Amino acid sequence: MFPYRDENETQRTPFVTFALIAGTSYVWLGVQGGGAALPLAESVCNLGLIPGELTGLLPSGTTFDLGDGLACVTDPGRQTSSVVTSMFLHGSWMHLLGNMWFLWLFGNNIEDSMTRPRFIAFYLVCAMAQVWANPVSGVPMVGASGAISGVMGAYLVLFPRVRVWTMIPLGFFFHSMPLPAWAMLIYWAFLQIAGGIGDIGAEGGGVAFWAHVGGFVAGVVLIKFFEREDRVRARRAHRWQPRRFR
Repeated sequence: MFPYRDENETQRTPFVTFALIAGTSYVWLGVQGGGAALPLAESVCNLGLIPGELTGLLPSGTTFDLGDGLACVTDPGRQTSSVVTSMFLHGSWMHLLGNMWFLWLFGNNIEDSMTRPRFIAFYLVCAMAQVWANPVSGVPMVGASGAISGVMGAYLVLFPRVRVWTMIPLGFFFHSMPLPAWAMLIYWAFLQIAGGIGDIGAEGGGVAFWAHVGGFVAGVVLIKFFEREDRVRARRAHRWQPRRFR
């Protein structure tokens, strides 16, 4: 299923969400060359986050093969800044578009539920959860998936009954229907856990399912420390109600 809009209007312009989307898009085009092989590889190696470097559990000089004769070599001294820079990097157009769509769909309401500085801090903290999903990994991690998963976890806690309109494939056709946010988000979390279990023991890059799970759990746990209760009450005007059939 693919969510495409929710019935949860914001009361303030989501400037931070806009800025994150604009900044990430600029980095993809201006730094990563829109996915061109060499700029993409250089950005992943130099600006991506390697969990084992950050935690110090991976020996210096460890290499990770990127294919096409390219490889990353670990250097623990550069990892502090990569916690931030890695969130603005992506591995493909689909990776970028998917992340930015989910950030826009759910991030504007989470930003609206707290102050903007709190939202930035919340976003960064949730992004860090992907490191602890595999703290000895030597695979470069890029993308805002951990942070955006945290936003989705927060949405589950704050707005579980808001209608989220979703496209559901039925054979060769797509059917549009509203679901309560809790149903869509729990289904998404189940897919990440299932994907993570299926990837146990696998080597190399790919979808960081456990990073998604870690970010989601972080969002669920931490949102109550970041929310502004008065703003959340205002946001809860829209409730999901099941349709009545005659």
